[in-house]
Amino acid sequence: MDSLQSIASCFALRGEIESIAPFGGGHINDTYRITTSSAETPDYILQRINHAIFRDVETMQRNIVRITEHIRHHLAERGEKDLSRKALTVVPTRDGALFLKEGDTYWRMTELIPDSVTLYEVTPETAYLTGRGFGDFQQMLSDLPGEPLGATIPDFHNMELRIQQLKDAVQANPVGRVGKARPLVDALMKRADEMCMVERLHREGSFPKRIAHCDTKVDNMLFDRSTGDFLCVIDLDTTMPGYVLSDFGDFIRTAGNTGAEDEPDLEKVGLNMDIFRAFARGYLETASPFLTPIEKAMLPFGARMMTYMQTVRFLTDYLNGDTYYKTAFPEHNWQRSWAQFTLLQSLERHNAEMMRCIRTLSQEKSE
Repeated sequence: MDSLQSIASCFALRGEIESIAPFGGGHINDTYRITTSSAETPDYILQRINHAIFRDVETMQRNIVRITEHIRHHLAERGEKDLSRKALTVVPTRDGALFLKEGDTYWRMTELIPDSVTLYEVTPETAYLTGRGFGDFQQMLSDLPGEPLGATIPDFHNMELRIQQLKDAVQANPVGRVGKARPLVDALMKRADEMCMVERLHREGSFPKRIAHCDTKVDNMLFDRSTGDFLCVIDLDTTMPGYVLSDFGDFIRTAGNTGAEDEPDLEKVGLNMDIFRAFARGYLETASPFLTPIEKAMLPFGARMMTYMQTVRFLTDYLNGDTYYKTAFPEHNWQRSWAQFTLLQSLERHNAEMMRCIRTLSQEKSE
């Protein structure tokens, strides 16, 4: 507590610190809630940044300030009230820096948004709200002025790189698992050319890069505790240049799956079309004004693309001897790989239905 209080006192917070306690359930950064002694002063969130993952803390923090200030600008133009609850507020150090470096450890602070909650259960209703929220988030950032945001994790969603990493793992075969994995490797490689389509379209100039959140989960949004209204998108660490398909697709991959990401019973894995329809409806209600026709048409491809990418990443780690992802048992990455590949197959079977859904919603929006 004394050490955390010393760290917290380096930031330009208002009020006296009453208590500091662990907060939330994040898996990347260590997070603490700072409660102040007066109801007149805000409470705060203090985070120890995982520098092993986020190597360029300065770029990440500059990104977050630019993002939140631009969102606050748009909300003010709309006449929104209570802006402190509808966009994150970064708290600088007393020296004006956006983070604190103590030895090899990096810290940052934001104001706690009061009377807010995160949701974890995904229903069609919450999927719809999440779709609206992330669509509006992208829409407000579509005209961010100045230079592009920096990449906080370079090549994070670069499909061509991920496929090359799989090829390298197959070639090296460091722990002798390629023989067992060959059928799945072959199935993935048959799809490799198609899955790199967006990278090719971007190089040709026909598919734009936007600002993408890159971690579109329902628990990365805050809702009003009393009314249930959407407040804001949080966890902006990976918000950087990317494709809208990444954000749309990763939500469907995680929330639209009828099974777990590492589901051992593959009969339970598949696409929940009710979740897809609800998320797509909400997303297109807010994102349609800035999306190009090709971006709208390829949204279902985004779901397949991100599921394929995660299959490749899990399988690559398995072939390399489980060196990247934390595993709970020896064959965990193998189980994850098959669960994701099974979801990919379900998405392929539902592709025509997803395409019809997007066309219908797009027509409704244009009428």
